[in-house]
Amino acid sequence: MSLPLHARTRPGTPVPEHEVLDGLPPVREVSADEVAARIARGPRLVVLDDDPTGTQTVAGVPVLTSWTVDDLRWALRQDSSAFFVLTNTRSLSPEDAAVRNREVVRALHEASAAEGTGYVLASRSDSTLRGHFPLETDVLAQELARLGAGPVDGVVLVPAYIEAGRLTVDSRHWMRTSGGLLPVGESEFARDATFGYRSSSLPEWVEEKTAGRVAADEVLRITLDDLRGGGSAHVAALLLSLHRGRTAVVDAVCDDDLRVLALALAEAEQQGSRLLYRVGPSFVRARAGQTARAPLTPAQLRPLRGDAPHGLIAVGSHVSLTTRQLDRLRERGSIAEYELDVTLLLDTERREAHIAEVAAAAAGALESADAVIRTSRTLVTGVDADDSLAISRRVSAALVEVVRRVNASRRPAFVVAKGGITSSDTATHGLGIRRAWARGTLLPGIVSLWEPVDGPAAGIPYIVFAGNVGGDEALADALDLLRSA
Repeated sequence: MSLPLHARTRPGTPVPEHEVLDGLPPVREVSADEVAARIARGPRLVVLDDDPTGTQTVAGVPVLTSWTVDDLRWALRQDSSAFFVLTNTRSLSPEDAAVRNREVVRALHEASAAEGTGYVLASRSDSTLRGHFPLETDVLAQELARLGAGPVDGVVLVPAYIEAGRLTVDSRHWMRTSGGLLPVGESEFARDATFGYRSSSLPEWVEEKTAGRVAADEVLRITLDDLRGGGSAHVAALLLSLHRGRTAVVDAVCDDDLRVLALALAEAEQQGSRLLYRVGPSFVRARAGQTARAPLTPAQLRPLRGDAPHGLIAVGSHVSLTTRQLDRLRERGSIAEYELDVTLLLDTERREAHIAEVAAAAAGALESADAVIRTSRTLVTGVDADDSLAISRRVSAALVEVVRRVNASRRPAFVVAKGGITSSDTATHGLGIRRAWARGTLLPGIVSLWEPVDGPAAGIPYIVFAGNVGGDEALADALDLLRSA
């Protein structure tokens, strides 16, 4: 008998894709139109996004960075099967993340009753498994029960992100690299200072993250055999077997797999099952009945541009991919680059002067070049996870303040924010965005463009660019497209 792939793989060494993907069951094709018809007039999908990057697989979807009852009622009234609420909880402490989730659900429950519109909740998080799990789904389940919505029967975990190469096969989660597929537990993301982990097998990851509260063998595994062989009716029956908040993990290699799941979820929920979703970006597109769309064109971008000849790029992400993308952007030229020195930002006496100097220089540069504001590339961490988060928030606040001052002085043609926490804080605090529409992407399935509805950023396209997506040329390619508009 041959050993399983993970037993034959040296830690940190990618596996050729064919070793993972060859021999899988044939794809069961399901159209987005079939899903859209199935969910029509059903409950609205409300996506609580722990950073803004979950919008990068959809188009024509409302986005909220505020969760007042009025904001939520506005979103519920829009002609869209789904909308996003940007909670930014990945940047918060566990205690603050719990409070924020409760606030959103309470306001949503009131807005839903006022509008007469039902909803289902998706807790959208990182496709490389970073974030507050199981805390967020635990809190959502508790709050729904407190509000009288009934107990949650199951938590459905679907971290796949197809375009970025985050795939789940036989309940094992992989990420695509230049050398092949790497188990996510062996990636740099698994070594995250705040959300680190060891397991690539999703049932084992659930056991690890719940500190043994949920044993791996208690997790329901919905595999490609179930999705492609059994189809939606079979998967719906599996979902209906979930009770008392049991966790299910779901395979996915392509959008059709997720659309089979979407049909099954709709059927199970129609039969009375109450489910919470903990998902990556691709699930949202499938569950909303959307298909993958081509990137926006220069003609579509042109009417969205702001006043200045050039745009602003704020870079907070520290992952190695972002650093390589910055290197490629420099090679193509036509940028003015300004560094926010983290050591100065953590120095109370020198912080303000440093922020003011960088903001003034970047605003002046917009007449002649795209201005890049980046944090220094050396990652500064704290003594523990909470301390590391606090440092990240302090650095992010400085970057955001620079963006706010630049926009107040000279409105850019566009704003690009690189990194999850960076893009969330820039949207809410740097540009004052409350309501927006996700209009599409600059690259296939990644790099979302928002059109702000109101506030200081109205009339300026805002580009959400995660730190961990795209190839080395992706940032430069996105800028070339924006410049061509």
